[in-house]
Formats: sequence, structure tokens, C-alpha cells
Amino acid sequence: MEEENVLNQELVIERNDKSILGFWIYIMTDCVLFASLFATYAVLHTNTFGGPSGKNIFDLNYVFIETLVLLISSFSCGMATIAAFKNKKSMTIIFFGITILLGLTFLIMELSEFHHLALIGDSWTRSAFLSAYFTLVGTHGLHISIGIIWMIIIIGLILKKGLGPHNLRKITMVSIFWHFLDVVWIFIFSIVYLMGVIK
Repeated sequence: MEEENVLNQELVIERNDKSILGFWIYIMTDCVLFASLFATYAVLHTNTFGGPSGKNIFDLNYVFIETLVLLISSFSCGMATIAAFKNKKSMTIIFFGITILLGLTFLIMELSEFHHLALIGDSWTRSAFLSAYFTLVGTHGLHISIGIIWMIIIIGLILKKGLGPHNLRKITMVSIFWHFLDVVWIFIFSIVYLMGVIK
């Protein structure tokens, strides 16, 4: 009986190790995806074809607020993870709820910016620069949407099954994913918006 329990524990650990390895491989492929989008943007950012450049369309104050919202959401996500590992179920749910609300705020701001640009005739079809911009920033926004959905599912799992080892692993993964998106956004803010306004 004791040997059977040890064997079951080893199988669980092996399964966890495989899922964590798979997750890190996914993060690496996402790094490659964003690196290629940044490289494309770097090549095309001067190809405006008579259309506006970043200096003409970017509102740095607006983007700075977006950045603050995302950074605060990263903090609340970290707090949710800490609460989970301290077995504080309600605090974990509250902090994930705050993260979701901040993520939705960021997403709404991003979509509002896209909508405004489309209304004034500066959509992704206007120039190579705008195509690269919309693709890069839009891909990040899509990942934010996935992160929000993932957190909603995790809250449901916590309510249903509590904070067991299986859910703690999922919480750790979504937290890493969210922090990764934060890092990507810092690069977008610096390379796309900040350099776009300065140049």
C-alpha cells in the first residue's frame, strides 16, 4: 500500500514536470513570435507612404496610463499567487478579480485607440508602418484576452476544487504568462511608442 502511494506521488510529480516543461516551451515560442513581430516593425516603421508616422498619431500620455494599468495588474496577479501559496482562497480570488478588471481596462483602452485611428483613416491598411503597428500591438492585446479568460477559468476551478497542488500549478503558470505579457508591453512602450514620438 505504501509502495503504491509512493508510485502515485512519483507519477503526479512526473506529470507536473512535463506540463511545466511544456508551458516553458510555449513561452519560448511566444518569445520567438514577438521577436519576429518586433523585427518586422523595426524594418517597416519608416514606411509610411505619405501617411502619418508614430509622432503624428501616438498620444504618450494615454499610453503611459495604459502602461500603469498593466503594471498594477501585474502586481495584483503576483499578490494572487502569493495568497494562493499561503492557502488564502478568498484573497486569491479577490486579487485575480482585480487583475481581470485591470486587464479589461487595458484592453478597452487599446481597442479604443485602434477604433480612433480607424475613424480618422489611419487603419492597418493605410501603410506598412500601420500594418506592423496594428499587428504587433494587436497580438499583444489578443494575448491579454487569453490571459483574462484563463484567470476567469482558474477562479472557477478555485471555487470548485480549492487551492490544491493541481490548481497551484495552474495559478503559477498564468502568473508567469501575465508577467511575460508585462515585459513584452514594456518593450512595445519603449520601442514603438516612446521611440516613435522621439524620432
